[in-house]
Amino acid sequence: MPETLRRPAALVDQEVSVTDHRKILLASPRGWCAGVDRAVSAVEEALRQYGAPVYVRHEIVHNKHVLTMLERKGAIFVDVLEKIPEGAITVFSAHGVAPTVRNEAVRRGLATVDATCPLVTKVHREVVRYANADFDIILIGHEGHEEIIGTFGEAPAYITVVAGPANVADIRVRDESKVVWLSQTTLSVDETMETVTELRKKFPQLHSPPSSDICYATQNRQTAVKELALHAELIIVVGSKNSSNSVRMVEVALDAGVHAAYLVDTADEIDQSWLDGVNTVGLTSGASAPDVLVDEVIDLLSDQGFCDVEIVKTAEESIEFSLPVELKKDLRATDSRLIPESSTTFTSEGSAQ
Repeated sequence: MPETLRRPAALVDQEVSVTDHRKILLASPRGWCAGVDRAVSAVEEALRQYGAPVYVRHEIVHNKHVLTMLERKGAIFVDVLEKIPEGAITVFSAHGVAPTVRNEAVRRGLATVDATCPLVTKVHREVVRYANADFDIILIGHEGHEEIIGTFGEAPAYITVVAGPANVADIRVRDESKVVWLSQTTLSVDETMETVTELRKKFPQLHSPPSSDICYATQNRQTAVKELALHAELIIVVGSKNSSNSVRMVEVALDAGVHAAYLVDTADEIDQSWLDGVNTVGLTSGASAPDVLVDEVIDLLSDQGFCDVEIVKTAEESIEFSLPVELKKDLRATDSRLIPESSTTFTSEGSAQ
């Protein structure tokens, strides 16, 4: 890997300039967030404690490389609970699930591990709180995405899903003084606020969540990609096509003015023609993409003459989430809800922590 030069946290324009040799501006932060790390670790720990197979409802995170790695270890990914044998170890993905799914898991006697990202759980709790207060909830997000499906399922009678500013005009509510907006955690910050602006025009008394629903990692990665766009001619985002936060990063880069931006799962997907006439490439990765994939892109670019790598740091991240309570050994011995240590399954439904 090329030599890494660590740059100041606040990057000023004159510090980055096009030179005679090609270079890479490597975003920091990038890659795995705390929620993804927790979810992947939950599957790995379940496999270690209980052995294969461990079933996972939907993709644990949206990254092909991660899924393949976990499948090799014994994870089986399914779309519906009906495909899981009764009593089997079952992990709920980082995107969260609706209460109906939890109830179905109980009915089928599945031993569940809840790997829902705590920041998604926060949104679920907000939905329940506002629904209990009889608010109409406008949920900003992409209909059909697993996170939106799970969040919507908490209070479907109270929620209207809106994709963006263009969809605001058709929204109807019961009482304009009791309307709140919430959002999917992986959206574009800028586009979300554009939607909120339109919502406020329509509903002047619109309530906001106590704190931003868009997760810290999504915001940090979008800020970093905007910084790259100021100095690079091309931006490459490493991530899968069904990763919402990765797709948003490409959109943010283009909106920030970079000439071209592409999303790739692996270095093999890079078209050599993208590099024609380019001296500076900005490189980053989505919150579910492991760093090994970024390293492979750096190696490929190095072979093409991009031999200098400079770190563009825009934030520090130190957040960590503990494993789901179902996987903590000290609880297995003391919690009466859990079955004996000698067994390979347990009955606790559990919750995110």
